[in-house]
Amino acid sequence: MFQRLRLCSRQGFMSLAWVCLASLPAFADDWPAWRGVEGNNHSAAGAEAPLKWNLQSGDNIAWKTPIPGRGHSTPVVVDDGIFLTTAQADAQTQSLIKFDRQSGRMIDQWVLHRGTLPANIHGNNSYASPTPAFDGEHLFVSFHTNDAIWLTKITTSGRVVWQNRVAAFEPKLFQFGYGASPIVENGLVIVAAEYDGPDSGLYALDARTGKPVWKVARPSNLNFASPIAATIVGQRQILLAGAEMFASYDPNTGKVIWSVDSTTEAICGTAVWDGRRVMVSGGNPASGTWCISGDGSNTELWSNRVKCYEQSLLAITNYVFAIADNGVAYCWRTEDGKEMWKERLFGGGISSSPTLVGDHLYIATEAGQVFVIKASPNRFEPIAENPTGDSIFATPVPVDGRLYLRTGVGAGANRQEYLVAVGRVSPN
Repeated sequence: MFQRLRLCSRQGFMSLAWVCLASLPAFADDWPAWRGVEGNNHSAAGAEAPLKWNLQSGDNIAWKTPIPGRGHSTPVVVDDGIFLTTAQADAQTQSLIKFDRQSGRMIDQWVLHRGTLPANIHGNNSYASPTPAFDGEHLFVSFHTNDAIWLTKITTSGRVVWQNRVAAFEPKLFQFGYGASPIVENGLVIVAAEYDGPDSGLYALDARTGKPVWKVARPSNLNFASPIAATIVGQRQILLAGAEMFASYDPNTGKVIWSVDSTTEAICGTAVWDGRRVMVSGGNPASGTWCISGDGSNTELWSNRVKCYEQSLLAITNYVFAIADNGVAYCWRTEDGKEMWKERLFGGGISSSPTLVGDHLYIATEAGQVFVIKASPNRFEPIAENPTGDSIFATPVPVDGRLYLRTGVGAGANRQEYLVAVGRVSPN
């Protein structure tokens, strides 16, 4: 079910790999999964990223590499490589691609599924939307394919260790595709497969063997949210919102820690947290942002009607930032939901989630703009507006003193995706 695409001869590849390894700098940090090391979309302490650049002029652009096919997954940056998934509809393939971390050169492409793409997806979705997860040695890659969710364990050199069917995934009412990213937690790979069918659930597989460990049944309801692991009031929890509830699960057993009847039916964003409080936003059919006590008291603390449908929120200590579907940026106090400020950034259209680097927020829009604003609760303070192609759906990744961006240039049949490194030519 998987096939390796050879981009060069074995001898040539080995020689080139040796050159790359010999010149590879010491990387300061990685980005191993959706929303980074801590699952909160914060860069590592002390990390930096450029504030201004221009893709068209090449100003402050280290490199730009074409990506075959299309996808919305965020790059994963680990060891010597940058990894992302893609799908090529004409060839009916779903693949994992590896790029050289220093030069951006595409090293290899491994086809994991062929001829089994879903018959229908939403026009704003892709066949490669989930972001891979890395456990320090292997990548775990999920795809919606062959009417199911499939998970593949693969090495950073492209050797498939195992490939297992997690659950059926055959939505009937809304055939919009899939988007939830897997996470690795304490030797388990946790995958959400929520749809209007009998297999709807949250699944945990043994990372070593791929065998099922536990399953939590979820309501028969199409939902797109990714699970996320967080430590709240000293307890490790898996957070997941949607199906008109906000729930917390024990990572080792799947047992419900707490559940609150709140939110709405379909959630795309990933939950965020601040101390004892957890927050999420969504918009189908009801639009809103909700804050729940994460200490097990089963209490909704506050809510409002601001809609962040596909994009996640971003929390810092005592405050949470939101970029609404209509292009308005907000800051609320997490204690009581008090609005600290709001300001229009752009005309609307956003799928990418805001990323925190130091004291700056990076916000990418569907029109290809990346805004930089101060992550300040006191006032709205814009820093820069950077043209970066014509369309962005994936979330920016800040490592190596760079910002790695997946962007599209052109539209329709002429749209070409690129992986772009914003920043210095040689990371260190």
